[in-house]
Amino acid sequence: MTLIQALRRVGVFAAAALLVTAVSIKPVTVYAMGTDSPPPADDSKKKKKKKDNSVIEQQQQQQDQEKFLRDYREARQLILDGKYEAGIAAMHALGHDEHPDVANYIGYANRKMGDYEQSKIWYEAALKADPNHVRTWSYYGMWQKALEDLQKVQLICGNTTCEEYRQLKEVIEGKASY
Repeated sequence: MTLIQALRRVGVFAAAALLVTAVSIKPVTVYAMGTDSPPPADDSKKKKKKKDNSVIEQQQQQQDQEKFLRDYREARQLILDGKYEAGIAAMHALGHDEHPDVANYIGYANRKMGDYEQSKIWYEAALKADPNHVRTWSYYGMWQKALEDLQKVQLICGNTTCEEYRQLKEVIEGKASY
């Protein structure tokens, strides 16, 4: 066996080992700081998961996740475009009001429409779902102009340079409006 043949064999075995490792690693959902592209909605509360999902079930779950993300982004864009009522309706239509990113943007839209009571309810729902949801802490803090929320955002971000910290600080200092 030549050196080149031996290296090819080692390469094939290494590639196979990497493939087996990649397939066997279970994906972990990480709720970071609140995102514009949230992780897919978790339907595990609604459906009992089977240990051995069929390929068809896995494909359906993937399609459901992609639809959730696509519809979420469309609903979020409606809100960012100032179409608050339509955006809130689209967020509710997702069927995942308990999702921290969904609840956060429902709260945001309500705040922008001047419905502060509903805004508070939805911000608190987002924080109940994810106590470290930095975007919600930032928006909630903007509404209240609260220094303690600024400190909470700093702790979650780990610095004073994240976007949510800077935005909240500018509102508290009167350099920006919310």
